[in-house]
Amino acid sequence: MRGNKFCFDLRYLLVVAALAFIYIQMRLFATQSEYVDRLAAAIEAENHCTSQTRLLIDKISQQQGRVVALEEQMKRQDQECRQLRALVQDLESKGIKKLIGDVQMPVAAVVVMACNRADYLEKTIKSILKYQTSVASKYPLFISQDGSNPDVRKLALSYDQLTYMQHLDFEPVHTERPGELVAYYKIARHYKWALDQLFHKHNFSRVIILEDDMEIAADFFDYFEAGATLLDRDKSILAISSWNDNGQRQFVQDPYALYRSDFFPGLGWMLSKSTWSELSPKWPKAYWDDWLRLKENHRGRQFIRPEVCRTYNFGEHGSSLGQFFKQYLEPIKLNDVQVDWKSMDLSYLLEDNYVKHFGDLVKKAKPIHGADAVLKAFNIDGDVRIQYRDQLDFEDIARQFGIFEEWKDGVPRAAYKGIVVFRFQTSRRVFLVAPDSLRQLGVEDT
Repeated sequence: MRGNKFCFDLRYLLVVAALAFIYIQMRLFATQSEYVDRLAAAIEAENHCTSQTRLLIDKISQQQGRVVALEEQMKRQDQECRQLRALVQDLESKGIKKLIGDVQMPVAAVVVMACNRADYLEKTIKSILKYQTSVASKYPLFISQDGSNPDVRKLALSYDQLTYMQHLDFEPVHTERPGELVAYYKIARHYKWALDQLFHKHNFSRVIILEDDMEIAADFFDYFEAGATLLDRDKSILAISSWNDNGQRQFVQDPYALYRSDFFPGLGWMLSKSTWSELSPKWPKAYWDDWLRLKENHRGRQFIRPEVCRTYNFGEHGSSLGQFFKQYLEPIKLNDVQVDWKSMDLSYLLEDNYVKHFGDLVKKAKPIHGADAVLKAFNIDGDVRIQYRDQLDFEDIARQFGIFEEWKDGVPRAAYKGIVVFRFQTSRRVFLVAPDSLRQLGVEDT
């Protein structure tokens, strides 16, 4: 009896213990599930926080980049504001705005490109003012200095008759080929900046570009006024130049003669705002003058040049290190005849008229062949023409006469449709003619 009771009590205790164990396990399971849920929530919160932190870092980085860009923009704008304030003060003090606005619209702004040669610049300014003062309303004068040479700045600001501009460029120059002069890169930057200022900020319709080592002829401004009419009438003309590469005293005679050329002469030239708007966006890093001589840039358009130069370059020392100065620049003849350009009919220079005009001159010239071209030309009265086979042959003939031998992009200096013309000894003209020139002019080869 007692044994049965003990067995019942033991079973009862086991049942109670089992129920307690099950209850504890259920509680543990519930607690673990809650912990897992909380852990998952914590991990998700941490991931979200990390994601938000990364987004915040990215936004901060972007804002820092914008801040740096804004700081650089503010520096550039501050520099431009200082330059504009100086320019406005200069304009107001000298009455240039009244001179331009109240009297008449200018034919062209005249800008002298300067850097660090105060002595050269002074000579150039005096030469310009000698003839510009009486026509100042038509040709407002600017000096554009590249850099901060104090002597050049002081000299430019000492003249009430002109407006001073300063180009400050602190960007480092990276040349494209070893051994190149940095100066050619800085010059190209300066030209672009100055022409952008004059055309786009000051809104001139034309600009005449001179350098700080030039003197001008007495009829310089009348010549360019006549040239401005041609530039407006004939869109096949890219620029008007006052320079002839073969303008040495022994090769020129007629101060009234003008020519079209496929070769950009430079050294005192005028272009229009519409042309600059085309050239400015693609302006080269260096060697801007040779760049203008590339066919892809002048695109078949031509240049007007005189027989007798209206500018004289006295700059033996400069970026070109006096290259060719003694042989080609020093002997240049500066025109000394006061030509009345307003009374002259220059319609023969228009594209539709010039081919026939120039073709007639070439057609009348007597052809000579063989060796000793110089001697044969000397012994013939009247104009002569000599045909060359190729560039090497041209260079050989040019060397005999003493004219420029150089070509750029398949075009000899001063050439029109492959023909280079110059005077020889007297009023006799010599035409050096390419193999295809006569066909282009519609002239039969006799």
